[in-house]
Amino acid sequence: MSTADVEAVWRIESARIVAALTRFTGDFGLAEDAAQEAVAEALTSWPLAPPANPAGWLMATARRRAIDAIRRRAALQDRYALLAADVAVDEDIDPDKIDDDVLALMFVSCHPVLSPEARVALTLRVVGGLSSGEIARAFLVPVPTVQARITRGKKTIAAAGVPFELPPAAERRERLGDVLSVLYVIFTEGSTATSGDRLLRPDLAYEAIRLARTLAALQPDEPEVHGLLALCELTAARFPARTAPDGSPVLLDEQDRRLWDFLAIRRGLAALAKASARGLGPYGLQAAIAATHAAAPSVEATDWDRIVVLYEALGRVAPSPVVELNRAVAVAMASGPAQALAIVDELIALDRLPGSHLVPTVRGELLARLGRRPEARAELELAARLCANQRERSVLLRKAAALS
Repeated sequence: MSTADVEAVWRIESARIVAALTRFTGDFGLAEDAAQEAVAEALTSWPLAPPANPAGWLMATARRRAIDAIRRRAALQDRYALLAADVAVDEDIDPDKIDDDVLALMFVSCHPVLSPEARVALTLRVVGGLSSGEIARAFLVPVPTVQARITRGKKTIAAAGVPFELPPAAERRERLGDVLSVLYVIFTEGSTATSGDRLLRPDLAYEAIRLARTLAALQPDEPEVHGLLALCELTAARFPARTAPDGSPVLLDEQDRRLWDFLAIRRGLAALAKASARGLGPYGLQAAIAATHAAAPSVEATDWDRIVVLYEALGRVAPSPVVELNRAVAVAMASGPAQALAIVDELIALDRLPGSHLVPTVRGELLARLGRRPEARAELELAARLCANQRERSVLLRKAAALS
């Protein structure tokens, strides 16, 4: 078996293996370290002697490494004896039997005691199976930074005495929001990178979709889980048309909609139907907006009035300046740029998005449509200065130049 084979098995099975180890040892950090040691051993041994059951091999090897670590902790001899009595297992472990453990692992990785950065790093590492290098490349940060976040996160969990268990039913729905927000952050960074020289980071976005599918399978009765999955699927469906062959962005009104992934759209609509069964929450409403775009043959034929109504509903259940800015864009399409400009100017007056390139971007577009070209150019140039993504910046500068 090749290195790629080992990585593929690890990507698929890592969450279940780490979850099972955490349940066995009661130590989240130890479990993750032991699992990583098992992978390192697999990289050297599998090419010479491929196991019949790769997932079982990783599980058994990681358990042995965990027990070795416990043996070295003199204060944990009793626990070692207990686990050692259970180590005589074969490699026919069925990871499919520990789905509840995977769900618990998600809740631990996204625990409120952790910083947002640590939640994202831990989720991608221990639930998604990504290496520190992969996470670092995705978020354009140094590998030591990612490793430090993971290490601090594990230490924080240990210091806070976070139990490896599902939250009580009364708390689970509230805590579920932490898990969903982490997956949302991962997906949005993949769908529109905040910095760097690429507009999209599809590997990161598709990893978020994979984790959202896992969560939907584990929590089938939670509508917002399906809402987030629908949003991700419907948004990712447009990826093939969002960039030109050279990587430059293709705006919505210029996209070849024949390139959209219609299988992803169908999956997204199916998830949206499940989310709608008990009323749409914030993710479901965003998915409904994405579905409206997906149903339209062109920008002009889009039901913008419906999108305005959906943004108004979203603003009531999850108010934010970004929602208001997006509502302004929809209002401009439905009712004209003058009404939308008033919404944007109010955001500026209240200083709701300081330092963001999004506000001058939208304001510049609206001013251009109103024929106020010098003001529009100044806004777009300001947006370009504030934008950290090189691909987006190039589009803004091109638009500004066209207004000269």
